Order: sequence, then structure tokens, then C-alpha cells
Amino acid sequence: MKFNLRFLFIALFICTISIAQNKGTISGVLTDKESNNAALPFANVLIKGTNISVNTDIDGKYSFNVNPGNYTIIFSFVGYETKEAPVTVKAGETVVINQVLSSGSYTLKDVVVKSTANREKETALLLDQKNAVVIKQSIGAQEMSRKGVSDVEEGLTKVTGITKVGSRGIFVRGLEDRYNNLLINDLAVPSNSPFSKIVPLDLFPTNIVGVIDVYKTFNPNIYGDFAGGTFNIQTSKVSKSVTKINIGAGYTTGNSFKDFLLSGDADSAAGFFGFNGKDRELPSFLGSTAGRTTFTQDQALNSVSGDKGFNVSKTKSPLNSSFNFLHAEKFDLSNARNISYLLSLNFDNSYAVREGVSRTLQTLGDKYNNDFVNTEYRLKTSTSALVGVNYTAERFKLAFNTLYLKTTLNSILDQYGVLSNNGVQNNFIRTNQLDKTDYLNAQLLGEYNLTEDKNQTLKGGVSYANTKYGQPDRKFFSGTQESENQINTSYGGNNFLRQYLDVDGNVFVSGLLEYNLKFGKDGKQNKLTVGYNGNASKMESSYRFVASNGGTFSSTDINNIDTKITNDINSNAVFFNESSNTTYKVKLNESANAGYANLFLKFAEKFEINGGVRVESTIKETYYRTLGSFDDPFKLKKYNNLYVLPSLNVKYLLNDTSNIRFAASKTYTKPVVMESFPISYINADNTSTQGNSLLKNSDNYNVDLKYEIFPTAKEMLTFGVFGKYIDNPIERTFIANATSGTVTTFLNSDNATLYGAEVEFLLGLNRISESLEHFSFGLNASVMSTKVNVAKTYESQDEDGLVTVKNSIETHQTRSLQGASDWLVNSDLKYEFNLAKDWTNTMSLVYGVFGKRIYAVGTNGQDNTYELPVSQLDFVWGSKISEHFDVKFTADNLLNPVRKLEFGNNGTVKVDEPSLLANSYKKGVGFSVKLGYTF
Repeated sequence: MKFNLRFLFIALFICTISIAQNKGTISGVLTDKESNNAALPFANVLIKGTNISVNTDIDGKYSFNVNPGNYTIIFSFVGYETKEAPVTVKAGETVVINQVLSSGSYTLKDVVVKSTANREKETALLLDQKNAVVIKQSIGAQEMSRKGVSDVEEGLTKVTGITKVGSRGIFVRGLEDRYNNLLINDLAVPSNSPFSKIVPLDLFPTNIVGVIDVYKTFNPNIYGDFAGGTFNIQTSKVSKSVTKINIGAGYTTGNSFKDFLLSGDADSAAGFFGFNGKDRELPSFLGSTAGRTTFTQDQALNSVSGDKGFNVSKTKSPLNSSFNFLHAEKFDLSNARNISYLLSLNFDNSYAVREGVSRTLQTLGDKYNNDFVNTEYRLKTSTSALVGVNYTAERFKLAFNTLYLKTTLNSILDQYGVLSNNGVQNNFIRTNQLDKTDYLNAQLLGEYNLTEDKNQTLKGGVSYANTKYGQPDRKFFSGTQESENQINTSYGGNNFLRQYLDVDGNVFVSGLLEYNLKFGKDGKQNKLTVGYNGNASKMESSYRFVASNGGTFSSTDINNIDTKITNDINSNAVFFNESSNTTYKVKLNESANAGYANLFLKFAEKFEINGGVRVESTIKETYYRTLGSFDDPFKLKKYNNLYVLPSLNVKYLLNDTSNIRFAASKTYTKPVVMESFPISYINADNTSTQGNSLLKNSDNYNVDLKYEIFPTAKEMLTFGVFGKYIDNPIERTFIANATSGTVTTFLNSDNATLYGAEVEFLLGLNRISESLEHFSFGLNASVMSTKVNVAKTYESQDEDGLVTVKNSIETHQTRSLQGASDWLVNSDLKYEFNLAKDWTNTMSLVYGVFGKRIYAVGTNGQDNTYELPVSQLDFVWGSKISEHFDVKFTADNLLNPVRKLEFGNNGTVKVDEPSLLANSYKKGVGFSVKLGYTF
């Protein structure tokens, strides 16, 4: 019997070899025309009329054996034209058929995007948006490159309902930064600044980003701190080995080659690259504990004059500059395994001059309190680095990413005019400030297929972050300006003051563990997800002051006053001392931990339902001191919540090209750190920002209904309506302090309702005329109505920690939601053409505008302060000259509008001034060129 079996096996083996020798081989490489003929992995290669098919590998290669004969090969990939090629196969020979695929116009089928790398393409992202059961939108590297986008924040403005508002970040559906959340590779990350909810997205250059997913509706696997949008940045993945360098320069009208003021330590190579500020930190002899120390003469000479003094350098602002380096390698190992790494280094700086008015109103009055003409000189730098390593096997993926961000903002602000309604017209204030951040985030992520059919998967990740925000030696002096350079003042009365603010995020950790089970028809129709994600952080701040005391001061050179100060120190005409108070230090511990379950069901071939629940526990512990002794123990304020957050997403497939979606959920919103931090941030013009430690989280109830059509792989048309009910919305307002200066603070209103409609389309203009086949037009627009009901009373806490209940001081008991525009529009027109066979070009004209909105809520009879509409028009020309060279020209802010805040005049207290303009400036028109070389 054993002999017969051996004989049978030998015979089968010989037959197999004989058959194989009679077969021929078809092989080749598929490439992507849209990406300069880069390899196209995971594409389909099929012998027409048979079941013989393969997928291309990570390098776009394919190969299979067939019997001799004549065949037709079909090449296809989602979002691309299908190509057919005839082939004749002879026994024992190999036929090489290489094929180039390009994005095409055809009806999208219900298929799955298999490659993360290819999600960067516009066509694949449209398909991903069509197939997802949750309502989301995405923008990838390809689209951002085409539109000349240089950073993530700018890229997100191409998404429906999103606007960029100067230094205040991204607004989603009119909701400010505090209503947004940020994930990087699905993991929670901290902000690099206590003044913003998330890391400013203009710090992320597009070459470290593969895809940005934008969720405007909630699903349980993202954090419940969500009302406007959650942004999930997927860092770049390596699809091929590449090395690329970009060098850029930019000119801005009214900014470049103008007179420019810089702090002495910034007027150097270190300042140019953003590595200044080391010598501006709190004098070491003051130690880590605040007090009322009086400086000795030597201590004063070494810490508040000379190189560490008030002098500034007068220079000319150069061109803006940028540098980007990207290197990626991919190595194929045995058994379908590969390993890759990516290194990205990026730097840019910009010089800006901002000129305009800055005014505040008297408390309970109809006149200006401050009336200044401002001139601000801003040198901004940002440096980023990403190191990513990815390992992929048949059933296992492992990724390690380390992201480093460093920013500096050197600014000199000169204010000239009336201070605190003192009747003097020639008050002068100079603020010399450096803001700097350091941000380090390391992530480890893994995914494992528990079964060979991939119906059960387990993914997880952990991250560790450390952040440091500082304003080392924010210094200002004030007096009267008798002539162009003459300053008269005194050393007393806080006319010379230095502030040292540090906010250290000593530790931020986050984690994710998720199990997925596919079941049902073909084992993959339905999906159950259960998981955990959470984060915890420890933060500590220090805010200390150094002031001067002495006689009069007069100098004939505003830019060079340190010689005078040094002489006065030596003659004992001035003394310096620490003037911090006991509230200088605050500690903040926070955590959010959640378990979630989600069930996706597809039935009747038309309906898809994704429903789940998230149970999230949040803990917030604030340790602070009130006015008293520096040795007093910290007081503790706890604010803990347990949230049960359900969500439901329903999708109905009308046909192969259109869907109807419905979503409903409950979420919450935490304030930005400084909105609730119990410190008062003081400015030289007697204005200040006061955190409100009594702020409550908002509870949000959200509903969306959306209809979408995908006529072709490159086109999309959607209509949607949405509504929100917000309990305890957080809003910005202006109130008064004891010295009648304007205080920016934050409050909870009673409730707010928000509802609106959105439309978005991306269409080829060949629908109008064949002569326009190279043109496409995209537009997204939102209209919205909001209503806030104001609570009749509110809680107030003084510096001694005493809480009292007061009657509402808001002027209007019903009004629009602070920060929300009634409408906004974004659009772009694209033209693609070739100047030669390998010389491809894309031109884009991009426009955006938003409607008037409340900047700060009016109180004590005064109306709200409003932010007026701003129109932004940009032009981008991207040109791929050859295999190695590309160039990009950008002209941004072509309309150069005045950006304005305006006092309303519909309160019971009317503004009796010739102008209602509260703040204004122009950015200038920017022109930049970036040259790239790919090795």
C-alpha cells in the first residue's frame, strides 16, 4: 500500500512538472500615471473570460503561468480606468506586458480600498467616502499637492464647512477650536500650547501626512470630546524608495524688505532658525519658588540689562524661506514580508509686519478706553521631524513613529495712542515677546490578524508625549513718546515689567486596544468592534514677574535704552525685584478612559447600520493657591464626569452611485486649558485674559442627514442638513476688572441650538463642453442659524477662591452663538495640461469666504464684538518638469482684505465714537516658489 502511494505521488509530481514546462508566463509592472509612473500596488490583473487573476505586489509587479494561446488581460484598480491588452503566450516563454493606469471617468463599484498608501489619491478617497458607513471626508497627499497646500491646516479648508481663522486655528461649522479634537494615527495627542485645544495644524507639513480624515459626526471609537470635528492625521507610509529635497522662498507685499524690529537674541543665526531664547529665561538665583526678592546690583546688571535688556535691533525683513527633506526606503524580505522607514525634516520661517488699530471700550461707558495704532513685527519659525519605521508580514503589521515639533514666535509690538482713557494722546507701549514650544510624541502601533481569513483582527497602540510651552522674559515698557524716538516715563508703576511664563506638559500618555470580528454573508458582511482608548496627562505652570522701582526715565532712542538702565543701576537710581504673587503656580492632572462597542450590520443589500455606545470617564484635578502666603498648601478643585455616549449611523444605498445617510449622537466639550486655568494673563495695555475655573463641560446632541452622488471616479455631489443642541456652551466675553481694564474671559451660557445645510460638489467641466475637458470645479458651502439662551445667573470666583452667584451681565438674553458664521463658502477651479510629453502642469484657483460672526459676547449694556467677513483668493501652479524636477508657484491672499473686528452698536449703551472698528490689519499678498528635486 505504501509502495502504491509513493508511486502515485511520484507520478503526479512528474505530470505537474510536464504541464508546467508546457506553460508560458505573463509578467509585468503596473504604474500610476497620476504619480509620475510610480508603482501601483494591489491592482487587479485578470485573464478575460477566466477565473485566473492576481494582484500586483508592493512594487506593482505581477506574474502568472498559463497554457499557450491567445488571451486578453484586464488591468484595473479602484478609481482608475480599466485597460485591456491582447497577448500571445508560447510554451516555456515569458511575455512582459507593462501597463500604465490613469484616473478615469466611470461608475464606482462597491469595492474596498486595500492600500493605505493609495488612500492618498483623490479618486481612492472619494471611493472611501462613498463606502464608509459613518459620515466623514478625507483629503490626501495628492489633492493637497495639487492645490498647492503646504500644511495640514490649509488643506482642511478644502473640506466642507471648515474655515481657517488667522492664529485661532480651524473652525468647523462655525465652531471654534475648543470644539475640535485631534488624533494622530488613531491615538490621542496633546496640544503644544495651553492657549489652543489642539496642535495648530499649520505646523504639520504635507510631506509627513498621507491622509487626513475629518469626522463631523461621532462614532464610538473616537473620543467623546467632540462637537465641531475630529481630525485624524495618518502619517505618511512608504510605498517606494525615494529621496526628495524642496527649497522655497517667498515674498509678501508690505512685509518683505521692510523696516523690521527684532529682539537682540533673535537678530542672529540662532534666531533665524528658531533656536534663540536660552538666555531669556528666569534668572537662576530666583530659584523655582516665587517670592519678593530684591535684586542686588550685580544681579540686576546680569539679568535685566545688556544682552538681557530691552534693546531691539532695527533691520530689514528678508524673504521667507523653507526647506524640506524626505528620504524613504523599502526592503522586501522573504515570505511576503517587508520593512520600510521614512525620515522627514522640515523648516520654514516667515517675517510679517502687522499694522492697524486696536481699541477697547470703557466699562459701562460709550467711549474708547484704549485707542492705539499697533505695529507688530513677527518672526515665526517652525521645525518638524518625523521618523517612521513600518514592518509588514502576512498577518502582522508594526509601526513606530516619532514626531518632533518646535516653534518660535519673536514679536515686537508697538502701541501708540490713548491708554486707559487718560487724556494723553501720545502714550507708547512696547512689548518684546518670545513664544516657543517643544513637542515630542512617540508612537508604537500594531495590528494582528488572529485568523488567516482576516475575519478577526486585533490592533493596539501606545504613545508618549512631552510638551513645553514658554514665554521666557516677556517684557514691556510704557511711557509717553515726545518725538519719533524720545520716551519719557518712570521706573515705578509697572512701567518696566518682565513676565516669565512656563507651561510644561510633563507627561501625556495614550493607549488603544481594539478587537474586530467580521461575520455574516461570505464571513465579512457584518462587523463587531469592541475596544478601549484613553489618555492621561500631568501639567504644571509657573507665571512670575519682575518689576522696577525708582525715579524718572528718559531716553532719546527707544530702540536702545539699556545703556541708560545700566547707568541707573550703577548709580542706584533704579531697583529690580520679583513681584510675583502666590497664584503663580498651577498644577493640572487630567485623564479620559473609555470602553466602546460598535456593531455594523448590512442587510437587504441596501441598508447599512453602524450603532454603538461609548462609556467615557473623565477626571480633572486642578491644584492652585489663592492670594495669601507662598507657603500655603494647594487647594484642589475636582471636576469628574462619567459619560454614556450613544451613536447611530445609517446608510441607504440608493444605487451604485448614490447614498442617503443619517447620523445621531451625544458628545461633550471640554474648554481649552487657559480658558479654565485659574491665572490672569496680563498685557501691557491694562487688558488681560482670565481663566474661569468654574467652567463646565458642554453636553452636545448631534443629528445629520446627507444625500450624496458619485457620478464618476473623480466627481461628487452632496447635500446635507444638520442640527446640534448644546447644553452649557462655552463662549468668549469681555468684562471689567478693578482697574477698569478690559478682561477677556469665558463663560457658560444656558443652551444653544444650531442647525444648517451644506452642499458640496466636485465636477468635471467637460459636462458643459468637451473643450473644457481639462477643467474641474469644486465648491462647498454652508448656511447656518444659531440661537443662544442666556442663563439668568452665573457663578463667579474671586482671587481668594470665594464663589458667589450673580445676575447675568450679558446684554442680550438671546443671540447667535459666539464664533459661528451664518454662512461660508470654499471653492477651487483646476486646469490640467501638458507642455511636453513628461512636463505635466496643474493650475488651481482657490477661494474662500465666511460670514460675519460674534468674536466676543457683549456685557453690561454693550453690544457684541464682531469678526467681519474675510475673502481669501489663492493661485497655485504646480509643474512636474521631468522625472527629477518639479516646481510650484503660489500667490496667496490675492485680494488682500483688511481683517477687522468691529463693535456692535445695538446694546443699551451706544458707542459714541467716530468709528466702530475695534481691531484691524492686513496680511499682504504672498508670492512663493518652491523647487523640488527627486533623486
